[in-house]
Order: sequence, then structure tokens, then C-alpha cells
Amino acid sequence: MVMTLEYLLKKPKMGHSVKDLSKINSVIDLIGSTPLIKLNSFPEIQSDNEIYIKAEWFNPGGSIKDRAALKMILEGINNNELNSKKTIMDSSSGNTAIAYAMIGAALGYKVELVTPENINIERKKTLEAYGAKIIYSSPFEGSDGAIIEARKLAHKFSDKYFMPDQYNNPSNPLAHFETTGPEIWDQTKGKITHLVSGIGTSGTIMGAGKFLKNKNPNIKLIGVQPDNSLHGLEGLKHIPTSIRPGIYNEKGIDETFWANTEKSYEVMERLVNLEGMFVGHSGGAVVLSALEELKKNQNALIVCIVPDGGYRYLSGGVWW
Repeated sequence: MVMTLEYLLKKPKMGHSVKDLSKINSVIDLIGSTPLIKLNSFPEIQSDNEIYIKAEWFNPGGSIKDRAALKMILEGINNNELNSKKTIMDSSSGNTAIAYAMIGAALGYKVELVTPENINIERKKTLEAYGAKIIYSSPFEGSDGAIIEARKLAHKFSDKYFMPDQYNNPSNPLAHFETTGPEIWDQTKGKITHLVSGIGTSGTIMGAGKFLKNKNPNIKLIGVQPDNSLHGLEGLKHIPTSIRPGIYNEKGIDETFWANTEKSYEVMERLVNLEGMFVGHSGGAVVLSALEELKKNQNALIVCIVPDGGYRYLSGGVWW
């Protein structure tokens, strides 16, 4: 192992304290404590309302998935489910795969990822750079096909693989309960009125939302899903037509916003042109939701969790 188990289990939790960047022991120490950035140039945002972006592309693996991946891996080590003889294996359409690959490289574990064959070239090359093995599932079955294939492999080769199972592992939302939620509460000084988050595994809104609701039950939680099954919003799930994540509980959110793909892309472009923020598909969708929510509110402080940056989607034809 590159790092000892003792260091991993004794290191301070990632979270809401400001990092001392003068000396870092490992790349995984950079996970979490991402900035909150105010939107200043959208004309829809009047002086009595504020929208802030939780900029998760600042994580070392480039997305919010670093948080849950690290928590699930550390819990696997702590519970003796993951050891030096086992390989980390799970399904992912991109960001979680990259998080596993990065953390696996840092900690000295082999990593294999089941992902649809039609993932973009940026993600393929990134996974290869980290040394992960890619197992392709059918491009026609999307992320659900990858989930099914990963479960088959985990069952057939249980002695070989440690499968974190991001869609059903309680450590996924726990990572956000322990870090993302507290960070947002501290960064807004408890003034947050709305949290908007996309739903993929649902871990982010389930965990961060629960923490914030414990602090103030009046905070409104908005989960964002694509408005149909044939959408173009990578990273988001249309729950009615997908394998339902075991950690998802619709009673844990106040409202679902059904995001249109084209309108989300338009907001992505506006974020670049007006704010200089180059965000991914789900980032456009959550900000679209926040802008719609402003029409119904005054004195709102809305936090949008933006999972990743737009550079992961350059080959997909959204940016030209």
C-alpha cells in the first residue's frame, strides 16, 4: 500500500474546515472543502435573492464523486471488506469511475470499472491514465446495463472484488451528511433557504439535505431529474424509467424539478459567458431549476450543487 491503514483511519475527516494548502500529505487530503461561488451577472437574480454555486469540480478527481468514493473505500477497509488482495470494482458512467481510479492509485489498490461502451473519450483516457481497467457494458443499456453487469461480476468473483455499490451503499449519503452539508451550512452562515441538487445515485441530496434539514427544517430541498428517459444530461437519472437507487427516498426531498435537456444546455452556455464558469450537464440543469425557483421567492439564498466541470463533455457536441 502507498499509504498505511493507520494514516487513513486516523486522518482528519474531509469537510468544512479551511485547508492548509502549504503542505499536503496525499491527493486525497484535497477532497472536500470546495468553494461557494456567487452568481453575479444573471439578470433574473434581483437584489433580494442570491444563488451560489457549490463548485465541486475543485475536488482533485474533478467532481463531487470523490467524496462518496473515498468514504465507501475507507469504510470497506475499516470493515475488512477491502484488503490488498482485492480489486475495487463498481459500475459508473464516468465521475465515480474516475474518483475510484484516482483514489485507488493514491492508496495502491487495483481498480476495474464497468461502464457503457459509449462513454466519451475524455473519461476513457482519464481512467486509462490512472491505470484502471475498463470493462465495457452494452452502449444500448446505459448506466442500468453497467449496474447489472457489475453485480454479476461481484457475485461470480466475490473473492476477487470489493464492490462499493454506490447506488445502495449508505456510506454514499453519509459522506455528504458529514462533509457537504456542514460545509454549505458554514459557508452560508446558516442563511441557506434552498438546496438544489441533481439526482444520479441521489447520495448528495439525501445526505447533505438531511444534515441541512436537521439544522433548519424550513430549508427547501429540490432534486433535479431529466424530464424524460431519452435525455442528454449525463450524470442524472430519470428515476421512473431506471433502476431505482436503494439509497433514494423521495420523501427526503421537498420537490422534484424535471429538467429539459436543451434548456439546461442553454444555462451551461450562459454560465460560461456571464460568469466564466465552465460546468457540466447537471450543473446547467440545477441552475435552471434555481432560476425557476426564484420566480416564486423573495429573500432566497439558493445553493446549487454543481458536480463537475464542462471539460469532461467537450467531445459530446454540446460545446462548439
